[in-house]
Amino acid sequence: MADNYDDYSRDQLLRLLRERDRRPRFGLVWERDEIDHDLSVNNDFVALDWDAELSCGDGPQRNLIIEGDNFDALRTLRMTHAGRVKCIYIDPPYNTGNRDFIYNDRFVDKEDNYRHSKWLEFMYRRLELAKELLREDGVIFVSIDDNEVFHLGLLMEQIFGAANFIANVIWQKVYSPKGTAQHFSDDHEYIVCYALNKAVWRPNPMPRSAAQDKAYKNPDNDPRGPWKAGDFSARNFYSKGTYAITCPSGRVVAGPPPGNYWRFSEEKFLELDGDKRIWWGRDGNNVPAFKRFLSDVQQGVVPQTLWKYDEVGHTQDAKKEIHDILQFEKSEDVFSTPKPVALLERIMRIATKPGDIVLDFFAGSGTTAQAVLNLNQEDGGDRRFILVSSTEATLDLPDKNLCRDVCAERVRRVIAGYVNKKGQSVAGLGGGFAYLRCRRIPAATVFRGIEHAQVWTALQLIHGVALTPYQAALPMQTAEGQRGLVIYLPKLTDAVLDALQTAIHAVGQAVVYSWQPALLAQRLTDPRLAFEPIPAFLVNRFGARSSAAIGRP
Repeated sequence: MADNYDDYSRDQLLRLLRERDRRPRFGLVWERDEIDHDLSVNNDFVALDWDAELSCGDGPQRNLIIEGDNFDALRTLRMTHAGRVKCIYIDPPYNTGNRDFIYNDRFVDKEDNYRHSKWLEFMYRRLELAKELLREDGVIFVSIDDNEVFHLGLLMEQIFGAANFIANVIWQKVYSPKGTAQHFSDDHEYIVCYALNKAVWRPNPMPRSAAQDKAYKNPDNDPRGPWKAGDFSARNFYSKGTYAITCPSGRVVAGPPPGNYWRFSEEKFLELDGDKRIWWGRDGNNVPAFKRFLSDVQQGVVPQTLWKYDEVGHTQDAKKEIHDILQFEKSEDVFSTPKPVALLERIMRIATKPGDIVLDFFAGSGTTAQAVLNLNQEDGGDRRFILVSSTEATLDLPDKNLCRDVCAERVRRVIAGYVNKKGQSVAGLGGGFAYLRCRRIPAATVFRGIEHAQVWTALQLIHGVALTPYQAALPMQTAEGQRGLVIYLPKLTDAVLDALQTAIHAVGQAVVYSWQPALLAQRLTDPRLAFEPIPAFLVNRFGARSSAAIGRP
C-alpha cells in the first residue's frame, strides 16, 4: 500500500525526496501516465467459443487457433495453460511508423511523440502474461528489428531478469544488399531469446550439415573413421599443461607456444597417443594435434547466433511460401511480414521435443503451425501449437479477418493438402485444430452469462484433455484426464445422478464440476470424488495472479 504522504512533516518529505534523488536509476522507463490507456486492457472474464465450421480435422483436437485480442487470449490461457508451454515464439509489430502497429484501433505513425511508449506499454502487458505460461524449462523467442530492439532488450530484462538472457540471434533476412539505401543496407533482423530459468533450460543440439562433416578426413586410414585435427594448446591456464614433448621423428617440442598451455596433462597425453588419437603429421615431425572423430560429434552442434538466409530462408522465400499456399489474387494481398518456415523450424529444433506445447500469440500468417507440423512429420513427434491472431479489422476495413482468412486458412491447407501455384498437388501434413473465438463477459455477469459450451471447453483445456465439442443432448460431459475422469454437470436431476454413479463406477478418481456442488456432495459420499463449483472455479483461476496461485487441477 502506498505511503500516506499527508501525514508526513515537511522535514520528512524533504528527506524522502533527497533520498530518491540520490538513488541511482537504471532500467527502462516509459511515459505510462502520458499515453492513452490501452483500451484492450480490461477486467472482463474471457470465454472461448468453438467454431466447428472453421475448425479442421475429425475427432478430439489438441491444436488451437484463437481469434481475438491477444491480451484477452493470454488471460484465458493463463487460466488453462499456466506453467505448461515449452516454447513461445512471437513476431510482434516492429513499430516502424508505416501502419504496422495499431494502438487503440489507430495506427501509430512516426510523428507520434509517444510512439515508443505506446509500443512498450502494449508489449509489457502481453509479455507479463506470457511469462506465466512458460514451463520452468521454457523459453521465449521474439523477432524484432532496429526500431525497437534496444527497448525490447531492456523490457525483456525487466520481465524475465538479466540472468535469464540466452542470446540475441542475427537473422540475415535478405539475399542481396539494397542499392537504394541512403546509409546502410538493412540486411538483418534480430531474434531475442530469454529463458524462464536459464539454469534449467538447455537447447537441443543442431543437426550437423554436410559442409561441417566435409571437414573430417582420414589421411591415416584410422579404422574409427574420419577425423579432424584440433589444436593441442589453448590460452586457458592449466597447472599441468607445461611439459616437453618428443615427436616420433625425435624432434623435441620444449613446450606449448608462449602464453599457451597444453590442453591435457602429460599422463593424459601419453594415454591419447597410445590410443592413436594424436596426429603428428605424415612425417611424424609436427607439433601434436588432437584427433576429434566425426563419430564422437555426430550427436549435433551447439546453436550459433548468426543465421544466414541460405540456411533458414529470407523474406522473399517467406512471401513465396504463403503465396504458393493461399495464392492471393493480387501481389499486394500477400501478408507483408511473414517469416520463412525454415526459420521457425530452426527455433523449434532448438527449443522443443515431441509432446511440447508451442505458443505464438502474434500468429500472423500461421508459419509457426506449419513449422511444428513439419517437425512432427519428420520425427514422429506430437508437438502441439496454440496460435492467437486478431482480425485486425479497422474502421476502414470492418470486415477484415486475418485470423480466419489467412492464418487458419493457411494451416488448414497445409494439414489437408493443396494445389500450389504451379498446379502441383502438395500432400497434407495431417492433424487438425479447434478454431476458438474470445468472448468477453463482464465480471459482474459471469454467473449468468457464461454458457455450458464455454465451461466445458475451459475445463478440457485446464485438464490437458484433447478438445471435443459440448454435446447438449447428453446429461453430462466426460473426458479422461491425466488424473482421472473429468465430469461437467450442466444441471442436477435424479437421472443425472444415476448417470453419474454409472460413469464413476469403474474409475479410480474423478473431479465433478457442478453448479450445485454442495448438494451433490450431500448426495454422493464416494471418497474417489472431488467437487468443484462452476463458474466460481473458473473465475478464481482466471483472476489468479500467477501460476503458483493457480496451481494444478
